[in-house]
Amino acid sequence: MIGAIIGDIVGSRFEFGGPPEKDFKLFTDDCSYTDDTICTVAVADAIMNGKPYRDALLEWCRRYPNPMGGYGPRFLDWIESEKALPNNSCGNGAAMRVSPVGWLFDDYKQVLMEAQRSAEVSHCHSEGIRGAQCIAEVILWLRHMRFKKEELARKVKKFFGYDILPLRDIMRIGSTGHFDSICQETVPWAIRCFINANNFEETIRLAVMCDGDTDTKAAIAGSIAEAYYPVPSHLVEQAVSYLPKDMLDILDQFLEKQKEGLVGG
Repeated sequence: MIGAIIGDIVGSRFEFGGPPEKDFKLFTDDCSYTDDTICTVAVADAIMNGKPYRDALLEWCRRYPNPMGGYGPRFLDWIESEKALPNNSCGNGAAMRVSPVGWLFDDYKQVLMEAQRSAEVSHCHSEGIRGAQCIAEVILWLRHMRFKKEELARKVKKFFGYDILPLRDIMRIGSTGHFDSICQETVPWAIRCFINANNFEETIRLAVMCDGDTDTKAAIAGSIAEAYYPVPSHLVEQAVSYLPKDMLDILDQFLEKQKEGLVGG
């Protein structure tokens, strides 16, 4: 969960700006949490405190109606709708908020079910659900089985159909002007960044250097990397300095469960 938050904040200032330069500074005054952190906190709150995913997402998103970068148009319509019915969206928001599912459940069938439940309240397109299930399952795999990265790519292809090709030229990718807003694009790119990195920070940097939807790609990649690499304490300290108290309360609750060995229980 903290991996997703770090990735979101680091990537936030590049989402609608120019592509980052090599060795860019991770945290600046231009950074902030975005809808990615808000929704991730909401999913964690739902699981830990017994709330329906729909209710928790609406509660948190309506509490924070104007995050940096705003909400996607279709998701904003969902937030503001009186009935808030699921829409047929395959947006990457289903995958960027799902990391708590991969941490707070241990059975792979339950992880798939909860990932679907967390997605379908707003993103009921099969691709939105697939993206959420893939990221939650990858986190579970890495927590328990420590696959080699080559094996992880094969398993992602086998079970979820995403081709994880080698990442060869980051700068060329950044120059294409793409904006990967759907799960079919963002999920394999985020996994690709993790596979090609050598540590947590490098994972975040690669995801941001790929340009496009930088905060979401980095949030997803960071959520995966957290399950595989140690997260440097100085990055955690800098990230949490951007968060308001109510978000910190949920994060503290989550981290306390980790410390007590209750995550996954």
